[in-house]
Amino acid sequence: MSESSRGVRLGVDVGQVRVGVARSDPHGILATPLVTLARDLTTGPDAVPSDLAQLAQLVVEHEAVEVVVGLPVNLAGRHGPAAQHVLAYAGRLTGVIAPVPVTLTDERMSTVVASRRLAERGVRGKRQRAVVDQAAAVEILQSWLEAQRRRTE
Repeated sequence: MSESSRGVRLGVDVGQVRVGVARSDPHGILATPLVTLARDLTTGPDAVPSDLAQLAQLVVEHEAVEVVVGLPVNLAGRHGPAAQHVLAYAGRLTGVIAPVPVTLTDERMSTVVASRRLAERGVRGKRQRAVVDQAAAVEILQSWLEAQRRRTE
């Protein structure tokens, strides 16, 4: 990454029930798990859901310069219902954390890869469900960071 683009990035895996969050180091080399947030589906259209408010707080706390949200493109490369859901979520997040940019990135298979890696480490069942969203966020952010590095080399 160039000198001007240094700074912490947050990676986000948006699910129906939970939101996994990862963070990068300021140099954009390594993504690490941060937290799993419970989705808040009870608020009205004008209220800010607690998960978005918590994400906004994480942006401030970690002085994030960008938030990278995984977009679940299907294997045919199209946007299905899950992608539409994430696009709506990213739109609301953009309004909550402006002027910090929200970037969408293809996250095909991130949860599958994360689950497999956790299983290889012996993390299964309830223990896996508790951290798979964070692990998926790590996969999303790490892939994005590596793609950015390849572009600048």
